[in-house]
Amino acid sequence: MSRQLHLNAFVLGVGHHEAAWRHPLTDEQRVLDPRHYIEVAQLAERGLLDSVFFADILAVGPNVARNSQQVFEPITLLSAIAGSTQRIGLIATASTSYNHPYTLARAFASLEHISGGRAGWNVVTSATADEARNFGFNGTPEHAQRYSRAEEFVDVVTALWHSWESDALRLDVDAALFADPDKVHTVDHVGPHFTVRGPLNSPRSPQGRPVLVQAGSSESGKDLAARIAEVVFTAQRSVADGTAFYDDLKNRASQYGRGRDEIAILPGIVPYIGDTEAQARELEHEFTTLISPDYALRQLSVFFGQDLSGIALDDRLPPLPQESEIEGNKSRSSLVRALAEGEDLTVRDLIGRLGGGRGHRTLAGTPQQIADDLIEWVDAGAADGFNIMPPYLPGGLEAFVDKVVPILQERGRFRTEYTGSTLAGHYGLDAAARGEVRAASPVTR
Repeated sequence: MSRQLHLNAFVLGVGHHEAAWRHPLTDEQRVLDPRHYIEVAQLAERGLLDSVFFADILAVGPNVARNSQQVFEPITLLSAIAGSTQRIGLIATASTSYNHPYTLARAFASLEHISGGRAGWNVVTSATADEARNFGFNGTPEHAQRYSRAEEFVDVVTALWHSWESDALRLDVDAALFADPDKVHTVDHVGPHFTVRGPLNSPRSPQGRPVLVQAGSSESGKDLAARIAEVVFTAQRSVADGTAFYDDLKNRASQYGRGRDEIAILPGIVPYIGDTEAQARELEHEFTTLISPDYALRQLSVFFGQDLSGIALDDRLPPLPQESEIEGNKSRSSLVRALAEGEDLTVRDLIGRLGGGRGHRTLAGTPQQIADDLIEWVDAGAADGFNIMPPYLPGGLEAFVDKVVPILQERGRFRTEYTGSTLAGHYGLDAAARGEVRAASPVTR
């Protein structure tokens, strides 16, 4: 049987291209309109996609003068979206560096119950200095320290989600029994970063717990993903790179006793879709011409932790720190460097290539060409599906849903109806394989 694709819609403002808010195909006023995001999620649901995903950063972006911001906190926004959708999964980004396990576990448990078991948590460690300064730090914590905290953080949150057994909630009016105290457990966690007693003050959710998602591609990021992630968002630009990442991560997962099918790997793609390839490429060019170089150079500076704002656009990149010397986003800086050096790009060419997806792969073509490309990657063992990053919204997602999805369905590569009601069900995650975390002791009071 041909492998089924998983498709997620990565929603960002009025589009992923950094100049999307300036293009006539978008309405820049909708950045602050929650109805816009609800309508985009409903569109993704109409296309039977697995989920919608919202990234997040805990600071103003690299150049507020030139680029629109992520103005909504994702869990709050997804709670609004949950009430206007029925099946689509809802994935929110939340940082392990600047949250506490108990409050975050409770927030996601609330989204779980509000949505009927459709929540997912994209686990991030927060890599920018601006974020650190907003929480009283002079600079970003060391990479190893961030990931050490993240591992413990996820363990505590997972234990809290499982602190109520699946049948602990009784709601027995005649017996005056709200919950069985023998099935509600403390977690009694004491670790290097956190001390948490528990239990969580929220019962077990319809899918047991939110789906765990991870997006780091550094060595530490891949190790964390191999241990805890059920979905991995990644940036790979060729089938060869995708296959190498895919095999590496799934082999690492086996070291933790996990099967290859327990993790879905979804590279990001930015599709420009036209009735002809020439139309699609012209659409891409329209967006590229709207790029503000000063914003793009500021983004490059953030990637490498080095001020590149004064570099000439027709020069090549200067010597830059290696991945081992960067405490921020190690994997993305390596990807950008490899793109610039591998294709001998000028700075002008590089920022044009990064404008749509900040290093993610862009595709310009007909619906048939886009579908062919996605199937090729999956059949080559380079992906389990894709994180769709429309360059403009809602039109870019609408084109994908109405023109690409039907081709995938005709070829038997994508669902024609939802068969489950939870996010874990959409990803085909086995409840037993997801594990039961036994908390420390029952609550006796």
